[in-house]
This record gives sequence, structure tokens and C-alpha cells, in this order.
Amino acid sequence: MTGIVRESGAAVSDAIEVLVVGCEAAHNLLSNVTPLMTQPQQRSKQPSMSDVASVPRSAAAVDARVVDAWCEWLGALATDAEAALAAAMAYKQLDASARDTWLSALEQDALRLSVPRIAVYAPLLAVESDPTRRARITEAMGPLDATATPRTPAYGLSGRSRDGTRIAMIVTPLYLDFAQVLACAYRLAEGFSWVKHDPIVDRRGAPTAGTRVEDVALESAPLKPLVDELAHAVLAHKRSGRKLPEALRVFADLFTT
Repeated sequence: MTGIVRESGAAVSDAIEVLVVGCEAAHNLLSNVTPLMTQPQQRSKQPSMSDVASVPRSAAAVDARVVDAWCEWLGALATDAEAALAAAMAYKQLDASARDTWLSALEQDALRLSVPRIAVYAPLLAVESDPTRRARITEAMGPLDATATPRTPAYGLSGRSRDGTRIAMIVTPLYLDFAQVLACAYRLAEGFSWVKHDPIVDRRGAPTAGTRVEDVALESAPLKPLVDELAHAVLAHKRSGRKLPEALRVFADLFTT
């Protein structure tokens, strides 16, 4: 058992090192971001990334405390949308090598957790656009746990500004009570003027009919026609020679099915 803890602790120590790299950048992003969700949700006190980062990380200190702190923080990702979003944003700030280190630590400690695997992997998948790494994350999650099945279906919202610009939102369930939100402004013949992505929100605070974006009140919209329309905007955007926004690359599967 001690050998397992030490081996796991070493991987976790590496993961914490790369996690700290992303923490400051993620904190700055989160402190300035205006979420697309409309209502903040009350939440209980959960271990934060700074709590985990404060655990000594020297070689001599790699022990069961490191693993326990890491696993406690990971467990919070199943119930706390803000913690899950912070994890996603921290992961997003890391380079390819650091992301691989994080995933390696998760693979070693997944069995220690009492929450569905999707809870610790989905925040990463929500911001990962590399096909190889997305496949690795999907495989690591394994079969969908029935207890983690999304509670609600995906839905769309749309509206049109006075100048003819269309604004759309797609709210997609992720797992448990979490969803992700894609919001964008576009013209069918020109492509996108802006795209925003909230990778993780509490579904109870997600946008609904009546939400106002740029002074446009959004209405419920049938999902398939809205996705088809956005797919046309994607093609127009590509034809213009502009780079496709990162958020749309994360949703690539949605626009190719």
C-alpha cells in the first residue's frame, strides 16, 4: 500500500505543479469574466485549487496527505460548478505536456474517488480541442455512469438585433446537474462576429427564454434548425479566410452530425 501511495503521490505532485502554473492565469480570467448564466448558485465550502497547491510538494513530502488533498479537491468537482469551471480554466492555460501530466495523475487516482469519473474528466473535455487528447479523456471516462446521466435535454435560444445580426445560444447538458453554454453573434453570409463559451455552469442558472444579450431578448428555438443555421455560418466563416474561434472547435462534433 505504501508503494502505491508513493507512486501515486509522485504523479499527483507533478500534477499539482502544473496545476499551480494554471491557477494564477485561471484566477485572473475568472475574476474578470462575466458568466453567461443568469443566476449565481449557492454552494457549500469546497476545497479550492489554492488549498491543494498549499500542500508541500517537495520529494520528501510526497505522501498520503498529498494524494488525499488532491482527491478531496477532485471530489468537489462533482457538486460545485465554480470548482469545476476553475479546473477547466486552469487546465486550459496549460501547455500540451502539462495537460498530459494532469491526465496521467487522474488515471492513477480515479479508483480512489467516490464520484463518477465523468465529474473529474468532463471539465477538461469541455475545453480540450486536441483530437488525440480528447480521445484519451473520453476513453478514461469509460461507460457513462447511470447516476451521472444529464437530467435535461439540450435546447436552443435565438434572437435578432436591429442591424440584422443573429444571436444564438445552445445549452448542452454535460453530466449530473452541469451544462455548457455556447453563445455567438453571426450573419449567415459572413460568419461570426463573436463567440463565447461557458464550459461548465449549474443547469439551474443556465440561460433560458427571456435572457437578454446585447439588448436582444432571446426566445426558445428548435435545436436542429438552429444547429443547421450555425453550421452554415461556420462554412461562411471559413470561406472568409478567418480562423475558426476556439469555442467552435470544441463544438465541432455538433456541427458535423
